[in-house]
Amino acid sequence: MMLLATEPTTLQVVWYLLIAVLWIGYLILEGFDYGVGMLIPFLGKTEKERRVIVNTVGPLWDGNEVWLLTAGGATFAAFPGWYATLFSGLYLPLFLILVGLIIRGVSFEYRAKNPDARWRTTFDWMAAVGSFIVSLVFGVGFANFIIGMPVALAEGSNHLHVFTGGFWSLFSPFALLGGVVLVVLFLFHGANFLALKTKGVVHDRAEAFATKVGLVAIVGGAIYLVWANIAYGFGVLGWVLALLAAVGLIGSWLSIRAGRDGRAFVATTVTILLVAVWIFARMWPNLGFDNSAAAVPLDRVTAASTELTLTIMTGAAIVFVPIVLAYQAWTIWIFRKRISTKNIPDDVAVAA
Repeated sequence: MMLLATEPTTLQVVWYLLIAVLWIGYLILEGFDYGVGMLIPFLGKTEKERRVIVNTVGPLWDGNEVWLLTAGGATFAAFPGWYATLFSGLYLPLFLILVGLIIRGVSFEYRAKNPDARWRTTFDWMAAVGSFIVSLVFGVGFANFIIGMPVALAEGSNHLHVFTGGFWSLFSPFALLGGVVLVVLFLFHGANFLALKTKGVVHDRAEAFATKVGLVAIVGGAIYLVWANIAYGFGVLGWVLALLAAVGLIGSWLSIRAGRDGRAFVATTVTILLVAVWIFARMWPNLGFDNSAAAVPLDRVTAASTELTLTIMTGAAIVFVPIVLAYQAWTIWIFRKRISTKNIPDDVAVAA
């Protein structure tokens, strides 16, 4: 009988941390994209104002999505057991995410293809709906990782695992709260980003909205984090991270009220970072699964690829990750200036 290793290797730990970093980068960078997308129909009253909002994320949103693609690819290669169980058991939720991403991507690419106002309004709402769907489903999904998704060995297999819960089991009260809280947090993050990147009337509306939604984020976030730590926490570290995240939200709200747009955006960035660290720390070592019904656990060891695969991946990451980071930093730097309706030519607003 083959004995299974119980302790992870160094490369298994490294790749779990790298996947966590990729997800954290995605949630921070796409978080403000999703927030901005949801706000387009509400903060933009004229075509010029909506163009200003779209242009704040126009050069960034597709590059930010690379973090999601890379996280998925890294999971597939480094932890194929994790990837297979998630993508087979959560087919419908992941399909909803794909639909949301498609709707959102199409809206950004096609809104300027026709000068008709109804055409552009339709695609603005598509951006909002697509951003909302993805944010909500991801929030529900990560809440289920905190709870622990039930798995068991597939019939007739000694190493393949299947998700044993049904679709509706994913929508517990705690999971639904997680979805709502992530939507609100992304709205706050996106409003802070808009305030940081714009001038004039759009900036003023973004600041005003951020001061309102920030209060909702503080209350909802506090309930979520306290509930998570009481029901699914992992000791002192969990409470420390939750407290620091709460301080970040409050600091962001105080900063945006004082007109400190940069500080407010940094504070929501830190908040998302801390909450994501809390989630991935909670998911270790069982990768967000409940193995109570599994004869062989699905965890950091049993889900991992071979050491040779992880070694090759590490070499590729050392070469390409700095290149990707440098390109992303360069893009953010190039498009760092604030914009307003004065930067949108009249002919572009009418016939772009």
